[in-house]
Amino acid sequence: MEEKAEIMEENARNGGQVRSLTRALNLLRTLAAHPGGLTLTEAAEATRLPPSTTHRLLTTLEAERFVRTDGQLGLWRIGVAAFYVGAAFARSRDTLAMTRPYLARLMEMSGETANLFVESDGEVVCIGQIESRHAMRAITGVGGRVLLHASGAGKALLAHMSAERRAELLDRGSLESVTELTITHRDRLARALDEVRELGYAIDDEEHALGLRCVAAPLFDEMGRAVAAISVSGPSARISRERLAPLGRMVAQAALEATRDFGGEAPVAAQ
Repeated sequence: MEEKAEIMEENARNGGQVRSLTRALNLLRTLAAHPGGLTLTEAAEATRLPPSTTHRLLTTLEAERFVRTDGQLGLWRIGVAAFYVGAAFARSRDTLAMTRPYLARLMEMSGETANLFVESDGEVVCIGQIESRHAMRAITGVGGRVLLHASGAGKALLAHMSAERRAELLDRGSLESVTELTITHRDRLARALDEVRELGYAIDDEEHALGLRCVAAPLFDEMGRAVAAISVSGPSARISRERLAPLGRMVAQAALEATRDFGGEAPVAAQ
């Protein structure tokens, strides 16, 4: 009973957080960021905790196999139990479910339709969408497929693929002209993808359908691979060229936040 009362008191003092648990989790995150391991002194300095507190937390975590130590080198590293927890998250994560709050926020902030796309057989397919409340809105619904080179989502994914994978997909066919504004030359597409990496978002300026504009940004996994793209799309009557940049920054920020929730890691250039 006394131990329970002490925990409840500590919980109340820290605004609903148990301080020892918060410290232990911070210690785990610190060790995860240093795969080569840390000494006790280094771990204490990195977490700004007294060495005695750090040692107590580490030995507790070691008993539960969340950390391990190399006795000879005196280095502490992440343990196998942390892997089990991480693997369970990886198995259970649902890209659509995790990004839906961001799609909803983007739709409310922009007033336009927000979408989630993934690459499939050399195209991008829409797997999630929250529609604009306007009568005039995006024409690609859930299940709709668009060409990689002729869409914002497609270019967002192409820009962050390996050169080998990108070449493989583009070699499957010619750069088909969908509208008079579609990019149909490899060198021009390469320059456009360089710009995507520089800006952090891709633009579809009536390249998929005349009268429709779109901005998109990639969602990354834990290996830094672009696995999906979030986009906002709408008629060019509402999405003027002047509006593309602010919308692009908005979408890029949402994609970065979703990446973090997904457990992913965006390349430095995309942050």
